[in-house]
Amino acid sequence: MKLKIKKTYKFAVVSSLYITLFSALFLTITQLFFIEFSWELTLIFTLGILIFSFFVIQYRSELFIYQRVKKIYDDVSLLDSTSFRSQSITTDMAALEREVKKYATDKKVELENLKEREEYRREFMGNVSHELKTPLFTVQGYIDTLIDGVKDKEIRKKYLNRAQKGVERLVYIVEDLDMIAKLEMGELTLDYSEFNIVDLIQSVFDMLEMQADKKNIILMFDRKYSKDIKVRADKEKIRQVLINLVMNSVKYGKENGTTEVTIEDLVKNKVIVRIRDNGEGIEKQFIPRLFERFFRVDKSGARSEGGSGLGLSIVKHIIERHDEKIYVESEFGSGSEFSFTLEKGE
Repeated sequence: MKLKIKKTYKFAVVSSLYITLFSALFLTITQLFFIEFSWELTLIFTLGILIFSFFVIQYRSELFIYQRVKKIYDDVSLLDSTSFRSQSITTDMAALEREVKKYATDKKVELENLKEREEYRREFMGNVSHELKTPLFTVQGYIDTLIDGVKDKEIRKKYLNRAQKGVERLVYIVEDLDMIAKLEMGELTLDYSEFNIVDLIQSVFDMLEMQADKKNIILMFDRKYSKDIKVRADKEKIRQVLINLVMNSVKYGKENGTTEVTIEDLVKNKVIVRIRDNGEGIEKQFIPRLFERFFRVDKSGARSEGGSGLGLSIVKHIIERHDEKIYVESEFGSGSEFSFTLEKGE
């Protein structure tokens, strides 16, 4: 096994050897010129000088380094008492260099994370403000007009209906914000149960049938599922996932198009649900950002379609809260496919 020697010991040994060699040489010359030469006296003197100089140099170097290293520890520990106060002070410069370098790297990463979070926070607040501003100004405009006095009953009714839609949009955005906040903080609990995913998808089709009819979009399965396909998940949360995904395919799908759902076995204990449309599709550079809060591919027309801009982000959080995966594939001009996995029921 290789013997490891402290660098301060090596320093002290080499330094004391220099002093000893000089002292021994000086003593030899002195004896030759002034007194009778004696090997015994030279050897004893040399050993004495070597031992004495080694301990003096070792002590002084340790003390010298320790005082300065301690100051470094004290200065650094003011910034991070948890990691530095708990460990003993070392005078091994290589170990100290590693510790300080690790500390500096950790702090750099921490600062970068803080900057990223601050940028994300500013962007989030700007997006929330922008999303809330449009329906708020709409409601305010119609109410101010009504307060000024509108005699025509039909116009009053029309303005009140539009103001009501603006309020509904505000409620929708606030509810989605509350949902995503709970999901991100882990406060939303899941109520697991076994249910037939085919029936759940059909109920979502029935709910969104009128919206699909406006654009003459057909909501359909890829084939007839004669048997139940049982899955284990939070039924209401998966309903919300399906509503968001099917609604998106209708919103951004082509007129006279289709939204098709496929259910397939993935592995022994998993199924994958695919929602496919033949709409405009998504450009490749936008796909990695689809699940970001408030991100919209078509920023000019997306808001006219309604929604909070949080739907896909909520979908991703719900699926990941189930410890499942969500995927997206899209070819611009040909359509998109969103898919997610679920655990099979027993």
